[in-house]
Amino acid sequence: MFDSIDAVRDALADRGYFADPDLATSLFLALKMEKALFLEGEPGVGKTDVARVLSEILDTPLIRLQCYEGLDLTQAVYEWDYPRQLLAIQMRSGNGGSGHSAGEAAADLFSEEYLLRRPLLRAIDRSREKAPVLLIDELDRADEEFEAFLFELLGEFQITIPELGTYEAKHRPVTIVTSNRTREIHDALKRRCIYQWIDYPESDRELEILRRKVPEAPEALTRRIVDFVQRLRGLELYKRPGVSESLDWARALTHLGADRLDGALVDRTLGFLLKYQDDVEAVRGPRAEALLEEAAAE
Repeated sequence: MFDSIDAVRDALADRGYFADPDLATSLFLALKMEKALFLEGEPGVGKTDVARVLSEILDTPLIRLQCYEGLDLTQAVYEWDYPRQLLAIQMRSGNGGSGHSAGEAAADLFSEEYLLRRPLLRAIDRSREKAPVLLIDELDRADEEFEAFLFELLGEFQITIPELGTYEAKHRPVTIVTSNRTREIHDALKRRCIYQWIDYPESDRELEILRRKVPEAPEALTRRIVDFVQRLRGLELYKRPGVSESLDWARALTHLGADRLDGALVDRTLGFLLKYQDDVEAVRGPRAEALLEEAAAE
């Protein structure tokens, strides 16, 4: 699909995603080598968007597995359609068994006809004409035991179902795994992936993102937003604002008809940038005024 790292960056940029050279290199190699790409970084820096934009570029479906505590095999890989199996058993009992032995009946019940495919199994479906993009999002939210389910998939792009055997992808899915680093992911899983850390963007790149995503915002306001948010990230906060928060704030200020920033406006809209009350209280008032003055002086 891509013959160079620059081609990857250009394709992403055409769709409003401005990747730095490190991310573009890792993505280029992940596609060439058919390996999963493991993206780690703070919330809101654009990890999930990589998969979304890739699916648009490649014109292929995006299959997303949102991870959460308690996620297991039945939600992620497959499960059996128990109501239909039970109905089949009742119908056979009513028909005197229909000439099936107990072994044959059990084999019929655990066949593909009764298999419910969940995201991971759908991603390696051999009937697909092209590879989908598989997003395993926020893996750190899942239990550590769940990671073991992924070893076979990320290593060989296959899944073994005891009753049916091994399913192997005809077209290996373009796989993106993300983590917000709320806990460490096992080394065995990381070894099966290309690792890439995504940091907060530098001011020039964030400015380009806001210009592209919120073109209706006045240029002077966009620059002030970026200057303020960049300084805000330098404070000791429980959660620093990501790019998604910058975009939300820019859209909100535009709806308010703002063309500049002042202390009162910042105080009233800090909830778009900061999601914890302790952070809001720490910034509101004199601290916000000081950040605005620093940005204006520079």
